[in-house]
Amino acid sequence: MNIQQHRGGILLSEVSCLNLDETLDCGQCFRFERQDDGSYKGIVRATPLHIHQLGENTFFLEGTTQEEFETIWYDYFDLSLDYEQLKKRYQEDETMRRALRYAPGIRVLRQEPWEALCTFIISQNNNIPRIKGIVARFCEAFGTPLPGGGYAFPTPDSIYGKTPEDLSVLRAGFRAKYLLDAANRVYTGQLVLEDLYTMPIEEARRVLQTVKGVGPKVCDCVLLYGLHRIDAFPVDVWIKRVLERFYPQGIPACIQGTQGIAQQYLFHYIRHLEQAQRKEDALCEVTAM
Repeated sequence: MNIQQHRGGILLSEVSCLNLDETLDCGQCFRFERQDDGSYKGIVRATPLHIHQLGENTFFLEGTTQEEFETIWYDYFDLSLDYEQLKKRYQEDETMRRALRYAPGIRVLRQEPWEALCTFIISQNNNIPRIKGIVARFCEAFGTPLPGGGYAFPTPDSIYGKTPEDLSVLRAGFRAKYLLDAANRVYTGQLVLEDLYTMPIEEARRVLQTVKGVGPKVCDCVLLYGLHRIDAFPVDVWIKRVLERFYPQGIPACIQGTQGIAQQYLFHYIRHLEQAQRKEDALCEVTAM
């Protein structure tokens, strides 16, 4: 990967295994919006980003400084992990080969743990547009305004001691009381999210599920997307279909240990299975010519 300062931003070239549509619009994060020109705008750790994909392996981070790239975006896009090597392992499994052919540019983002906890609490029994709406209202109501516009994600202390009625502006329904319980636990030190980075995963699951409304699926989403525990494996209705259809005997050995990353490819693949099969058929026809 090459990094250059370029016209008021950072130009990245020779970046492998990253596609903005596949990564930022696949249900793992909720604060990025696709722009009319195909670029994305979002806010992470109170820092705005406007990122453009200029080609398969080239990206422009508009307005980003070298320091911001090194301290925020390099980690956020998981650029230190060798996805090419991971995908070589995954090729041992036929279903994974198909999933990788359909969406080869997915990366699992390294999100901020508190934000991941809140957004995946909000995600319960919800769809992506509505999740984004609740998250946007949450930030506007309780987040700090940023100089260039937009809002930082609310901190635990910003809603500590609030009531469900105080959060009614979010229109989050039953999820409001779960957000408040999470804030109370983090603010008072009952839950120290940073400890979960290194805690044995079963213990981390037990600790996270002390938060009201956090069950196995939300718990593993927080571990995977907020703490980069890539051995976590969130199972929702889509992954249940994957397991029933392709892995009735269990997940293959080639993805074990990094099954969280493999899960994201499989999740995207099964949600768009008919489209993926059409893409695969078209590739086969081209190859046969």
